[in-house]
Amino acid sequence: MTAAQPQDFQLQRRLQQDSIRLAGKTVYINPFLYWRRFDSNTDRWLREPGQLGEDQIKLNRGRFYPELDWNFLDEDERLLKDAAVEMFLKSLDLITTFHPELNAGQLLEVERKMAITKKRAFERWVEKSFRRRLKEESRERKRIEAERLWRSWREWVSLETTHQAVVPFFAIIFLVGFGGWSMGVSSVSCPPSLMSMDQSVVR
Repeated sequence: MTAAQPQDFQLQRRLQQDSIRLAGKTVYINPFLYWRRFDSNTDRWLREPGQLGEDQIKLNRGRFYPELDWNFLDEDERLLKDAAVEMFLKSLDLITTFHPELNAGQLLEVERKMAITKKRAFERWVEKSFRRRLKEESRERKRIEAERLWRSWREWVSLETTHQAVVPFFAIIFLVGFGGWSMGVSSVSCPPSLMSMDQSVVR
């Protein structure tokens, strides 16, 4: 068996999970396999959770998660499952757009296979999307805080009272620094050993 054969087998298996044969035609149930036919708005609509109404998602919870009691889910779990329901609805919407010839029975077959094979994949996708959004929000929050700090500092520097307080402060620092430098120069130019020698000569 060559190295290419296991790869081909894995690819065929993945395609079997991502597609279904209906009336002699292959229908992809993985929405991202249609991405070449997306425009930028459709791509953003698919990839970003929160594009569908909460009422629409609640109505379809039992359709894709009949085994769950939503009352016992914590908030994070509920948000994740709701976003996965949204992915199911968006995927079905795309499939009906790209395959308008499918009848109600065929769409039901598509939905059943999606519910079996894509549930965990959609949840993983949503988790990544949430993490990406949190990072972006954190970056934006830091940027806004930095801008606010810079603006506050500029406003403080431009105040008249700041000038009145800062100028004497820097003047004192300059005088202290200059005084220290002067004392250092005088002690270097006239070392103690020379001073003691001068005194002995005078005697």
